[in-house]
Amino acid sequence: MARHFDSRGFMWRFIFALVLVYATYNPTGISYYHWLKSGLGEGELLTPAFALISIVLLIGWTVYLRATFRSLGGFGLLLAIAFFAIIIWWLVDLGLLGIQNVSVLSYIVMLLLAAVLAVGMSWSHIRRRLSGQADMDDVDEN
Repeated sequence: MARHFDSRGFMWRFIFALVLVYATYNPTGISYYHWLKSGLGEGELLTPAFALISIVLLIGWTVYLRATFRSLGGFGLLLAIAFFAIIIWWLVDLGLLGIQNVSVLSYIVMLLLAAVLAVGMSWSHIRRRLSGQADMDDVDEN
C-alpha cells in the first residue's frame, strides 16, 4: 500500500492539532480549562458531556504526544520546542511582539505548540521524503 504525504496532509494534521490545543485552552474563556475551572466550585463536572469531552481530549493529546515523542524523540522534541521558542524571542527582540500583551503571546505560543505537534505527527513522512529511509513502523510485513 503506497502512502501519500503532501502539504495537504500536513495541513490537516496542523488543523487537528490547533483544534486540540485551542479546545484545551485559549484566552477567550471558552475552553476545556475554563469549563473545568468554573465547574470545580459549582460541582457541575460530573455530566456525560464533560466526561465525553474529557475522554476525547485525552485521546487526542495521547495520540499527538505519543506520535510526536516517537517520531522526534526526546532530543528532537526539545530541539523543536527550542526552535519555536527562539522564534518568539526573536519577535519580541525585534519589537514585533510585546510581552505585555499576554493574550497575543498566548495565541502565538498555542499556534507554535500546534506546529510542534503537527511536525511530530508528520515527521516520519518528512524524514522518508528527505532521506529515502523508512521507519520500522513503515515496513510492510508481507
